Order: sequence, then structure tokens, then C-alpha cells
Amino acid sequence: SLMYLGWSQPTLIQERAIPLALEGKDLLARARTGSGKTAAYAVPIIQRILDSKQSVREQDVRALILVPTKELGQQVQTMIRQLTAFCSRDVRVADISAKADLSAQRPILMEKPDVVVGTPSRVLAHLNAQNLVLHSSLEMLVVDEADLLFSFGFEADLKNLLCHLPKIYQSFLMSATFTEDVQTLKELLLHNPVILKLQGSQLPDSSQLQQYSIKCEEEDKFLLIYTLLKLRLVQGKTLLFVGEVDRCYRLKLFLEQFSIPACVLNSELPVQSRCHIITQFNQGFYDYIIATDEQSLADPTAAPQTNKDKEYGVSRGVDFQNVANVINFDFPTTVESYIHRVGRTARADNPGTALSFIAHTELDLLSQVEEALMGDNSDCALKPYQFKMEEIEGFRYRCRDAMRSVTKQAVKEARLKEIKQELLNSEKLKTYFEDNPRDLQLLRHDKDLHPAVIKPHMKNVPDYLVPETLRGIINPLSGRRRKRREKPKPQGVAKPSFKVRNNVTKQVELHN
Repeated sequence: SLMYLGWSQPTLIQERAIPLALEGKDLLARARTGSGKTAAYAVPIIQRILDSKQSVREQDVRALILVPTKELGQQVQTMIRQLTAFCSRDVRVADISAKADLSAQRPILMEKPDVVVGTPSRVLAHLNAQNLVLHSSLEMLVVDEADLLFSFGFEADLKNLLCHLPKIYQSFLMSATFTEDVQTLKELLLHNPVILKLQGSQLPDSSQLQQYSIKCEEEDKFLLIYTLLKLRLVQGKTLLFVGEVDRCYRLKLFLEQFSIPACVLNSELPVQSRCHIITQFNQGFYDYIIATDEQSLADPTAAPQTNKDKEYGVSRGVDFQNVANVINFDFPTTVESYIHRVGRTARADNPGTALSFIAHTELDLLSQVEEALMGDNSDCALKPYQFKMEEIEGFRYRCRDAMRSVTKQAVKEARLKEIKQELLNSEKLKTYFEDNPRDLQLLRHDKDLHPAVIKPHMKNVPDYLVPETLRGIINPLSGRRRKRREKPKPQGVAKPSFKVRNNVTKQVELHN
């Protein structure tokens, strides 16, 4: 299976963790996101199950993997199924993190799969319903993205769940950061663990990850994102993070005004739709996803909103593949959230770019992030994005025109329309898509919502509006780059330097 996946060499976390895990030691591992932590615990789990089945034929649940979000649960299940492609009869895995009736998942658990994946609340519900019994059979426990479990409100569930486990079992804690919550989990779950701190910094250095920040207020944020996307200064698949669901739809409707399609990903959408969007994004169906990172921005004292899924998490642990850029349209409120957001790009050995828009109210947050990153590695600091806003002043009237169309009522209507549409896709068509899986590929999530009036002339960019520095690169009428056979298509964020030569010639530096 490893050869089939094309994994010729283990990553650093895999090289260090797998032998220790096979020796039966408890592990506490910190490795940055995208370093291969999932396989680092999945491979020894599978190997131990295969070894035990040489002597014990009784079918039982031997491994439990706890994850903070449903999206991550599905991702872990997919990874284990890929690793067991040639021994699927001997090692069975079940993901119970999805929000379904307990009775619907009961038959799956009655078959006693070797590995169960789920969120703490979901696993506890099945334990209380006696659909799942672990006190005599469990041999291995994994807590993935351990630094997020308590922040997702699972502390009580996790402590109650421990009462259902045997006294002796092997434990793995995997985390991108070491926090007080991880220390608490260590005391609860681990016995004389081996602690692996494999990277000094929590993000790759500047040779792999370019991090930029630009100071701009609310209107300038929309002006800048329009310019970056419409003039194709951002190349490759891009995640745009905002702080609230309303902001998600406000940005989507704004981009619709200029015929820039984008998917929306937030906690109000059904989990099947969210996972399908992520899968299609990974397959290259979409260039842009606008995602909310609500866990880090929510007011913990506020009353809970029942229409939101508390087990939603896009910036946390989910494996977006080949993401070239992360744009923080709204800056995250914690260092951990910044690390998890930016960690969606520059995964494994791939290059990536992160660009953060900073309002004056977010300067203190920027300072906290810079201080934390500089403490890890001076090469991880955010550099100023050298972009002269006066060069794109000609686009401002268009942006203001588009923003006037995106009213609060339009955002509200878009939000309702999207939820109704995704509920239909998720529930009523579920059986049809199970019987006709090829048709599922035709289901797209980036269609225009159109609650705001669209003006056709906004689709194209007149040549006279394009800055002189970019006129030799951009074809504004088609919105596409002119083909250059001699150069491969770049990915990343273009960094205009606007250098002047004899007051006539200006250059643009493109950074992969």
C-alpha cells in the first residue's frame, strides 16, 4: 500500500515515531501541520492489528482515534483505507463522527471494526448506548490534533469517555502546538511517554513558505482582493479565511459581481456537503474557497447558536491538497489559529504563500503572531507586501459599486439559499448519488447565488484601468494570462515592486 501511494521515504515524524510506537511506547509528538502525522500513528496501528490477528482470530475494536472535527474524521478514515487497500479484509475501519442517528450507525459498530474514528462526543454517545464496548478489547488510543480538543468543547466528554476504557492501553497524542490543554491531556492519558519535538518552528521557513502582511482597512480589503484575483496576481488554489458566516457570503457575493466563482465553507452547511467541497477542491474543481474559522473568533460567553455545527473545523487538521496560497481576509485572533490556517499551504515539501490583510484594530494581533514566530525562528517572520494601493485606485469606483449591491438583505438571502440548496444536495439526493456516483462529480458548489443585482460590464476589466506595470502580463478582456510556452505556469502571490526606471519603465517581480 505504501508503494502504491508512492511513499518511498518516511517523513521525519514517521521515521522517529513508527519504531517507538511498534515498541509499545506512549508518544507525545509535536510536528507542524502537513508533516505526515496521520500516517505516523496509522502505520503502527495497522501493523499491530495484523500481527495480533496471526494468533487471535476474535474480531474486536482494538484502536480508537479521537478527532476534533468531522472533516478530519473522514480524512483519517480515508487515509487508513488507503493504507489497508491490500489487507482490507483483515483491518476494517469505521468513521462515526458524522451526525447521523445512533441507531443508523449501530449495525456498523456491531460488526466490531478494528479501528473506530470519531469525535469524543460521538464516541461517548455510542458507549452510553452500549453500541460500542471498549473496556476489554481496546489496545491503542490516538488523540489527533490534541491541542484543539478542549477548544472545541470536548473536555467533559473526554474525561467521561476515559471511564469506559481499560486500565492498560497504548496512547498517542499528536499536535501541531504544545499548549496547556495538551499538557492536561498528557497527564490524563499518557504513561511515561516519549516526547518528540521534531521542528523548532511550527511553520516552514521562508525558503518554503512566504508570509506577507499588508495594512488595509475594510474597503481596501475588498479592493485588494478584487485586484489580486481578477488580474490573476494570485496563481493556484487559494483558501480565503474570514471570521464570520455573514462575511463569508458578503465576500462571495462581492466576487460574483465580477464573475469570480468561489465556494463557501462554514459550520452551517451539512457535513456531507463540506466534505464533498473539500474533495472536489483537492481534485481541482475549484480555485477559491472562502472559509470561516469561527472557533477562534467566537465569543465563548455568547449564547450557543443551534444552527451551527460545533464539530466544524476547516483550518484545523483538514488536508487540503496542493494549496498554493492562504489569504487571511480577516486576521485570526490567536497565534494557534494563525498557525493552523497558514498550515493549509506549504505542506510536505511543497511551496506556499500566506498573505494577511491587517486593519488598524488587528495590529496588536499581528504583533502577537510575529513575536511567536520570531521566537521559533527568525526566518518565519511576516514581511510587508510591497503593493502600492494608488496604482489600483482606478478600480475603487467599481468596488464601491459592487459593495453597494451586496446589502445585508442580499447576504441574508444568499445564506438561506445556500443552506437550502446544500441540504437538498446532501439529504434528498444522497441515495441517488450512492447509486450513481459519477453524477456526484457533476454537482458543483461554486454556482452564483445571485441575490444581488449583477451588472454584466463588471465581468471584464477595461485596458485603461490596468496598471502600466501589468499591461504586458495581463489580458484584461479574457481575464487570462497570455500563453508563454517557454515558462511554466507559476503559483503563489505575485509581488508587484513598482520599481521605476527613467520614470517610464516599471517592473513586476513574480515570486513562486
